Amino acid sequence: MSKKILIFLLVLLIGGFIFYKNTNQKTSNNKLTDNLGQQDDEGEMKTDFDPLAIESLRQGEYPGSEITIEQTLDPGSNYSRYIASYKSEGLKIYALLTIPNPSANSTSSLQASSGQAKPDRGWPVIIFNHGYIPPAEYRTTERYIAYTDGFSRNGYIVFRSDYRGHGNSEGQPEGAYGSNAYTIDVLNAVSSIKNLNSKSFWQATKERVQNLKEDAGQTGMTETLADPNRIGMWGHSLGGFVTLRSMVVNKDIKAGVIWAGVVASYPDLVSRWKRGTPRPTMPGSRGGWRRSLQEKYGLPQDNPEFWNSISANSYLKDIGGPIQLHHGTADHSVPVEFSEKLADQLKEAGKTVELFTYPGDDHNISLSFNIAMQRSIEFFDKHLK
Repeated sequence: MSKKILIFLLVLLIGGFIFYKNTNQKTSNNKLTDNLGQQDDEGEMKTDFDPLAIESLRQGEYPGSEITIEQTLDPGSNYSRYIASYKSEGLKIYALLTIPNPSANSTSSLQASSGQAKPDRGWPVIIFNHGYIPPAEYRTTERYIAYTDGFSRNGYIVFRSDYRGHGNSEGQPEGAYGSNAYTIDVLNAVSSIKNLNSKSFWQATKERVQNLKEDAGQTGMTETLADPNRIGMWGHSLGGFVTLRSMVVNKDIKAGVIWAGVVASYPDLVSRWKRGTPRPTMPGSRGGWRRSLQEKYGLPQDNPEFWNSISANSYLKDIGGPIQLHHGTADHSVPVEFSEKLADQLKEAGKTVELFTYPGDDHNISLSFNIAMQRSIEFFDKHLK
């Protein structure tokens, strides 16, 4: 073999080695970049967050769906009651829906005893987030009856999602603290309630609900039913946790009321929610989300960036409306300090907040229910009406 051929083969071998090394390095770098983020078609870098992070919620889409009337229930004093359904991530979620009965003269400022004067722009809405109830025991028509009645008979559409896996709702009950699933269901409920104004809802409803007549428009039951610009949110306990997360994601929620809410940051939930304290959580999974997150990300003091990223408390400046907090001082399920600290954090963020504590009262504010409900209604009246 000639010297020229040997030199050619040597050059070819060296060139091939350099090409392989560069290609392998680019592949390795690409894998690292994929772990940090991904680029969309328009060239913007999207960061990959833990599914529990607030930024993950913000990147999600919550189109909701048409609301379907599944069953007509016995009416309230001046409002109609239904079991309804909507879609969240492809799952059929059941909900309690109440709609005020309009008075005969819907443009009048007076309200008839059997009806309420319907605003021209539609009724204000309260998305109602219930607290922990064992999913297998949950029923759409049970619990929180006095709560929903208080809002319904005072001129609000009330929409209480069952959450996935509760009662007849599809999906698995994943809990609220180790998963964003329930918050996603509620964000889809916010979008769905706006569809009460659609013609398709009215056409379907008139066929299925006996007390909606063909001349509905003459009694004030027009297509402008829900005012999409006047949506509030109420939450109790676990539902308060969901309410706070929803409000830092969706500015369409103009006001929030939270009773005995699990509203502490995740570092405080880990350190201040003691194991001896009864907590609303999933059966058979007490502390499961704590162990899972700590095994993956370390303790809050060692990885504050992650633990803050999953806490709604880190994003309070983004809340679009005022918040009212209620808590009993003898609450043995959720410490009153959670609401007290959140009130301070909201003030520091420049937000409007009211805090009411009830000496000696329990997790359900049973002893002071009437005054707490009156304050809640007046708060929504002020900020939604």
